[in-house]
Amino acid sequence: MKRSIFYLSILFSLILSSCSAPLDAGKINLENWKADRYGCKGLRIQDLEELEAIKNTFLGADNQAIIKTFGRPDRVDLMDKSQSFFFYFLEPSKECEGVEIEKEPLRVLFRLNAISKVSEVTITNLNP
Repeated sequence: MKRSIFYLSILFSLILSSCSAPLDAGKINLENWKADRYGCKGLRIQDLEELEAIKNTFLGADNQAIIKTFGRPDRVDLMDKSQSFFFYFLEPSKECEGVEIEKEPLRVLFRLNAISKVSEVTITNLNP
């Protein structure tokens, strides 16, 4: 009896920990953010200052919390078995229709470790 209660409590705690809620994104307009796939509309760049101020608050968040907060990433790169990157473009990318790209667009990179937790947040024009 005690053993089954123990296992049920472990199962219950695992279920609770697997549910991710959206993160606090400060003053970032998440409705605009999600509507601006690949940065084509220029809405995400308006929140650059706020994003720079709060980017480190996302460290340790899991991949599902990032997706619930910012929407589906514009691009995902799997580097190896131990890390991946979520890309969100702040400036128009090559995926935008009618936009000629002269330089690499500004983007937010969320580096995720082997257990899908954010280990680094970078705002850059460079690819990882």
